[in-house]
Amino acid sequence: MNKAIVLLSGGMDSLVCLAEAMKDFEVYALHLNYKNKASAREEKAFNDICDFYQIRERKLISMSFLAEIGGSSLTDDSIEASDFAGDSDQVPSSYVPFRNSIILSLSTSWAEVIGAKALFVGANYEDSPGYPDCRPEYFEAFSRLIEVGSNDLKLELKTPVLLMKKKEIVLKALELGAPLELSWSCYRSTDTPC
Repeated sequence: MNKAIVLLSGGMDSLVCLAEAMKDFEVYALHLNYKNKASAREEKAFNDICDFYQIRERKLISMSFLAEIGGSSLTDDSIEASDFAGDSDQVPSSYVPFRNSIILSLSTSWAEVIGAKALFVGANYEDSPGYPDCRPEYFEAFSRLIEVGSNDLKLELKTPVLLMKKKEIVLKALELGAPLELSWSCYRSTDTPC
């Protein structure tokens, strides 16, 4: 069976990606902890979900250096978290500068080491239309970067929830039997989901 890396934040979107990947791939789960305000709760969700699916191959990589760079309400306590702005294309305070490029680079590196054929990313455009690194054209460009910047890696970048509405993601989770109760999709709190 071909290997796939699933970027698993512990949230609902990445959970659905994992459930999709489990159908056709041997899954390797990757969680990147950038010391955001809910990082401990996200890490718990990551491990709970991996336990549920009995995923042995899992990696947790610290990206705490993003807090040193700053510039985001997720990593800098001095910046107030803005409320969800819906369809606004304004960049919200929760945008972590160039985060997805760093995450995808680390993921691609691991994919090259293990010979993975797919990389599943739970980015959702509806959730973050102001994030420049959650747009379809961004993932198309990064796919090209993988092609030219790796050692002949044939890695398909998969974004199954990118253009789905949240309701569709929930319905897909239910269809796949994904354990939504184990997920955590909240940047602000570590006690009660947003």
